[in-house]
Amino acid sequence: MSPTQDSPLLPSAEKIAPSRRQVLQYYFQLTRLHKWPLGNVLIIWPCLWAIQMVGYSNGLPVQSLARETLVFSLGSTLLHSAACVINDICDRDFDAQVERTKTRPLVTGAVSLRGAWFLLFLLVSSTLYLLSFANSTAILCGLFGVFPLHALYPLMKRWTWWPQAWLGLAMNWGFPTAWLYLSPDISSLNAVYVIFPGLVCWTIVYDTIYSCQDRKDDVKAGIKSTGVLFGDWVRAILALFSTAFVACLVAAGFVNQQGLYYFIVSCAGTALHLTWQLTTWDVDSARDCGAKFKVSSRYQ
Repeated sequence: MSPTQDSPLLPSAEKIAPSRRQVLQYYFQLTRLHKWPLGNVLIIWPCLWAIQMVGYSNGLPVQSLARETLVFSLGSTLLHSAACVINDICDRDFDAQVERTKTRPLVTGAVSLRGAWFLLFLLVSSTLYLLSFANSTAILCGLFGVFPLHALYPLMKRWTWWPQAWLGLAMNWGFPTAWLYLSPDISSLNAVYVIFPGLVCWTIVYDTIYSCQDRKDDVKAGIKSTGVLFGDWVRAILALFSTAFVACLVAAGFVNQQGLYYFIVSCAGTALHLTWQLTTWDVDSARDCGAKFKVSSRYQ
């Protein structure tokens, strides 16, 4: 018997149980926190934009804005991790058919399904605990973000060609929640009504770019996405969504009576960034799709 063959005296690699540290690393990967701030920032930014805009219009003190920024950053991170866990639970069969995702912990068996459900329970419980300190209006708004928005997103790629639109609702629901947390009067939501459709458009842009790296595998697996739906027209269609996003930013700035700095940095800066992103994007390169998605997290 050669040294490389399994022997009753020498356990095979498959029989060696992972160490506690390795198990914890697998659970950590399940939350995507090992990629922080990628992904997390995209759910944090809408909250911070709302905090900044309410703070500007209501003249809130810097100390208060800093405190709420910390709280919503933590809550958004927990919610994003919970969303990643439930996404992996629901998509484990799909993930096994996609090159980029076939090594995820639930697919390989490194994490058990029961363990993933328990982790999801801890993350959602922690998120709801933080939310419980808000006023009743913000709590109701935040709960709607948890369920149905985040909870049902993994199923959308089975039901509709527009899962990115539903994701836009979920990822940006922190904007109205943070707004109501600081200004619970429903009559103060005029700027929210204007900017929120634009935020959904923004998510459609960056997540369609993200989905394009898996288009070939998605078609084979029967996974629906705007990246597949838009086909050869994907760049032109995303240019329209980008234009709508910038238009909503400008309109919300007027409604909220923002200063010149907002229009130069937030509006003009976003327009320039999206123009560069779409004109330099190589649609057929999975690597460039991933790179352009990462830029969305860093720039915004």
